[in-house]
Amino acid sequence: MRYTEGGFIIGDKLFSGISRFFKKTDVLYWVLTLIASVYGCVLIASLQRGGDVNFLRTQILAVSIGYVAAIIISNIDYKFISKCWWLIAGVALALTFAVFFIGIQIVGTDDVGWISLPGGMTFQPSELTKICFIVTFSTHLAALEERDKLKTFPGTMSLVIHAAIPIVLIHMQGDDGAALVFGCMFLIMTFAAGVQLRYFIVFLICTGAAIPIIWSKMLNSDQQNRLAVLFTNDDEMLQTYGWQQYQGKVSIASGGLLGKGLFDGPRVAREMVPYQENDFIFTVAGEELGFIGSAAILLLFLSILYKTLFNSIKATDPLGRNICIGFFSLLATQVLINLGMVLGLLPVVGITLPFFSSGGSSVACLYLGVGLVQSVYMHRADKNEIHMKVDITKPKRKKSRKRRKTKSTGAYDKSLKPQKRVF
Repeated sequence: MRYTEGGFIIGDKLFSGISRFFKKTDVLYWVLTLIASVYGCVLIASLQRGGDVNFLRTQILAVSIGYVAAIIISNIDYKFISKCWWLIAGVALALTFAVFFIGIQIVGTDDVGWISLPGGMTFQPSELTKICFIVTFSTHLAALEERDKLKTFPGTMSLVIHAAIPIVLIHMQGDDGAALVFGCMFLIMTFAAGVQLRYFIVFLICTGAAIPIIWSKMLNSDQQNRLAVLFTNDDEMLQTYGWQQYQGKVSIASGGLLGKGLFDGPRVAREMVPYQENDFIFTVAGEELGFIGSAAILLLFLSILYKTLFNSIKATDPLGRNICIGFFSLLATQVLINLGMVLGLLPVVGITLPFFSSGGSSVACLYLGVGLVQSVYMHRADKNEIHMKVDITKPKRKKSRKRRKTKSTGAYDKSLKPQKRVF
């Protein structure tokens, strides 16, 4: 009997703890991100019907690990996480440098950006570095704003140096897609924080002037051809560097309004789009679920981005606002670049579609960002807290003006205070 009562007590405490957690957290944000992951798992299950590699198992494991990690992070005050920026930066740099020594290349990629793990698994440090960058760069921005140095030239240059470190290191690994994401995150976060507009104008002018140097010195022949294929109808180019994009557009167009049916896409079954489970997962939705299924993905992303931006507005300090904007910039950049790749508007640069593309490192680390946004939501200062200085000195009493009597009649002088006339 005691065991039964103890079991009820433990169960009641557990239930009340979960109930308190969901009362404090942004439940809709959890639901939206989980729906995106489930949707992605369904698409992966459909495309691996005849494959030898079980992408679905890896994806479910990554989502589970990421979701649990997000719950743990959301319960930690983001201000405490920010105070550990030096440790977070050290881990990110250590993993990034480790790639230069023990990094491996995955089939279907152009860069050596993975680390081999026991059990035949791999890990891509650049995905974790993106989340670490959100924390360290948000802390940097908040510190400059607190010291009123955000709009100064030295303060702006310190931000440039901060962002240049991961961009240069990851470019040296050959992962220019991830380097591009870091660059976009840097621009969006600094603009939202209030860095003066003239610095962005100078950046655009310098970038435009450096295009010939970037083309000839920084881009290899494969990258140049991937850009050139966007502006040509040459059959040889389309069958080599433009083949993946061409087949992807054909798959999307074949779906029509309602699609061929889930698990019934003939092009998906024949694996017409190379490496469709990764960067081109959107084409599976286009073929099997049609325009409706594709529009549902876009609506889902718009909802997640809106909620992230809304939580940044609700943040009560610059640090929390910067963290939310950082994750917003990460999601928005990857969604726009990935969809641009699939639709043939941008070159193929190896950017995954968040929460959908197969990739354990990507989806697990994305949920760390979800946990950071939830931490900002849960640990923001109470609106009822008083953040103003209160004057506790004794207030001066105002001298009351007494009505004086006239010398002649002894009546009150009515000229001192107007009287209401009663009719």
